Amino acid sequence: MIVEVDEYIKLLAGLLSVVDPIGAIPLFISLTDHRSSEERRRIACVCALSVGAALLFAHTAGNTWLAFFGISIPSFQIAGGIVIMLMGVSMVKASHDRSRNTPEERAESVDKESIAVVPMAIPLLSGPGAMSTVIVNHNLNPSWNYDVLAVCVIATIALIVLTCLLMAEKIAHLLGRTGMNVITRVFGLIILSIAVEFITKGLGAVFPILVKPLA
Repeated sequence: MIVEVDEYIKLLAGLLSVVDPIGAIPLFISLTDHRSSEERRRIACVCALSVGAALLFAHTAGNTWLAFFGISIPSFQIAGGIVIMLMGVSMVKASHDRSRNTPEERAESVDKESIAVVPMAIPLLSGPGAMSTVIVNHNLNPSWNYDVLAVCVIATIALIVLTCLLMAEKIAHLLGRTGMNVITRVFGLIILSIAVEFITKGLGAVFPILVKPLA
């Protein structure tokens, strides 16, 4: 039981760092500035559900897509690690990460009826980095116990996203820009550690000589 709790906390901390709902608060406030409180709540709920659905889809169908395109798991581990590393470097510098969404996408979304799914849920929160993390972790832990644990973690992430968006203005006022940047930098360090682990395991599988113990 203790082992499962430890695994849950480890998975939750890693995925939460990649999703980074705190970092999405300024954009959410900006895009919903002209909307009513009821619309904001609806957008927050739809966004949280979309994040959960996207991550769950990546967990259940990720291997199928990799097989369809003929991509090996080690290759995807390396590629996913690089994507996550780029995100981590950007977060450590507290700068905007263009892999999540571009200025053109943000500008276009202002005119849309709802920004809950695009760009908030995809690609801002559950973008390439988050999906890569889910898929790689799934392949590193191929078991039913892990599947149940991963679903619980994804559900928790969706709930945290919902809470952060519903309390966006209060959190922004409480932490301020500096406080949110500090949290983003801490998340960035965690992401960089995850990226290094993904890349080293991928390289070890592609080039076994790198992990072969010396005689």
